[in-house]
Amino acid sequence: MKQMEVVGVRVEMPSNQPIVLLKETDGDRYLPIWIGAVEATAIAFAQQGVLPARPLTHDLFRDVLDALSVQLRTVNIIALRDGIFFADLVFSNGVEVSARPSDSIALALRTGATIFASEDVLEEAGVAIPDEQEDEVEKFREFLDTISPEDFGRAG
Repeated sequence: MKQMEVVGVRVEMPSNQPIVLLKETDGDRYLPIWIGAVEATAIAFAQQGVLPARPLTHDLFRDVLDALSVQLRTVNIIALRDGIFFADLVFSNGVEVSARPSDSIALALRTGATIFASEDVLEEAGVAIPDEQEDEVEKFREFLDTISPEDFGRAG
């Protein structure tokens, strides 16, 4: 398993499909995962520190975990089958729950849990971007700074 960091979310054109982009913490591979508009908004809210007037689903899940004195330790993106990513939530009480990576990432950003991806997933879907191409990634980061969660609208 390789530790990952969330670079951000964006909308792929012309399909208007949101993606979340992860990067190896100690490597040059990026992992793009196509996600739904609601999850893209939830991830963008967490990254931008947006606090909704009332808890959204991922905020509610975090609050329930807190109320039960259980912590989300890690999110493990474990498999890619037929174009669908699979993840496990690993809790402090030893329980593991299967979940979509998009929901898992949104929850990890709210709880401070560490995100990992299996080597198999990275070999199959990861994209290596050497250091000399980092300026393209920087352009992506700049793009992320200019968008708001409202830009994700409804997928369609």
